[in-house]
Amino acid sequence: MKLTKKSHACVRLERDGRTLVIDPGAFSEEDAALGADAVLITHEHPDHFSEDRLRAAMEANPGAEIWTLRSVADQLAAAFPGRVHTVGHGDTFTAAGFDVQVHGELHAVIHPDLPRVTNVGFLVDPDATSLFHPGDALTVPDQPVETLLLPVMAPWSKVSEVIEYVREIKPQRAIDIHDALLTDVARPIYDLHISNLGGAEHARFASGDGTTL
Repeated sequence: MKLTKKSHACVRLERDGRTLVIDPGAFSEEDAALGADAVLITHEHPDHFSEDRLRAAMEANPGAEIWTLRSVADQLAAAFPGRVHTVGHGDTFTAAGFDVQVHGELHAVIHPDLPRVTNVGFLVDPDATSLFHPGDALTVPDQPVETLLLPVMAPWSKVSEVIEYVREIKPQRAIDIHDALLTDVARPIYDLHISNLGGAEHARFASGDGTTL
C-alpha cells in the first residue's frame, strides 16, 4: 500500500492500480480526490468534507463511489444515485479493493455548549496493513492498529491527549494528520513530545510526500 499525505486530514492510498482517498476537505488541495476509485468521509465539517472536491472526483470517474455517514450521504445521494453508501459503527465493506471497518459514532467535544456531530473512523485492511483514520475523535478500535493517522492538532485536543491516544492504540507507527492549524515554528515541539512520549515510531509528511506500508 502506498500512502500519500495531502494537506490537513486527507490521505491517498494506492494499491494494484486503484486509489482510495480519505477526507478531501476544504483545507486540502482542490484536486485531492481526483483520480479516486473510492472516497471515505469521516464527518460533515468542511475541513474533512468538501462537496466541490467530491463532485469533481465523481464526475471525473463515473465508477467512483463514496462511503460516509448519513449527515454527508444525504447531501450527495441525489446527485450520484447508487454511488453514495451510508455506513455507521460496526459496518464493514470493500472500497477500491481495500477492506474497511467502521469505528466510532461521535465527534470529539469542542466545547460543552456546542452540539456534537456524528463522526466515524475507518480501519483500512484490518487483517493486513491495518491503517486507522479516526476523523475528529480519539476512537480506539477493538483490534490492533499498525499505522495510526494521528490528529496532531485541533480545537478539540491538547498534546497530552494526543500522546495518550498513541499510547492507548499502541500502533507500530503514528503519522500526523489534521495539521493545517499547526505552524512550522511549533511543529518541532509536537514532534519532540509525541516521538519521546508516544511509544511508537512517529512521522510527518509534507503534502505530496508519503511512504509505502
